[in-house]
Amino acid sequence: MKALLINLFLAMVLASLLGRITLGSLLVCYIAGYALLWWLRPLLGPTAYFQKVLQTISFLLFFIKDLLHSNFRVAVDVLSIHRQSRAGVVAVPLSIKTDFEILVLVSLITLTPGTLGVDVSGDRKVLYVHAMFVTTADEVRANIKNGLERRVRELFR
Repeated sequence: MKALLINLFLAMVLASLLGRITLGSLLVCYIAGYALLWWLRPLLGPTAYFQKVLQTISFLLFFIKDLLHSNFRVAVDVLSIHRQSRAGVVAVPLSIKTDFEILVLVSLITLTPGTLGVDVSGDRKVLYVHAMFVTTADEVRANIKNGLERRVRELFR
């Protein structure tokens, strides 16, 4: 957490020195600050910050790829004459525990076209997902558990 705050501070200072605080300049300055902190990491002491930043980037790339794939699949189905969709509600057992992790997972599932987080059981052990393409419930469960849920769990642990 300390390294993140230092990196954000460095990004703001560098962007201020450039004279323009825009999203692009903040991103470039954040990357420059990250490189500087990585170079000075022996002075920071043990930190998982550098690994978490790489995990976050990997997670975002995975989600963007999944989002594009889902958009394409839904668009093809909506525009085709013969519908391939078979909707259904699937119960997905959760291995994540905290409310925040569940919130992130449900939000990401809902943002993905063709799926919608419907409900979470009272004991927070089962998530009910409405999916547009259900060939088998086990396939939908496996896709969620081995995809988004696994990556959300890794990101927040």
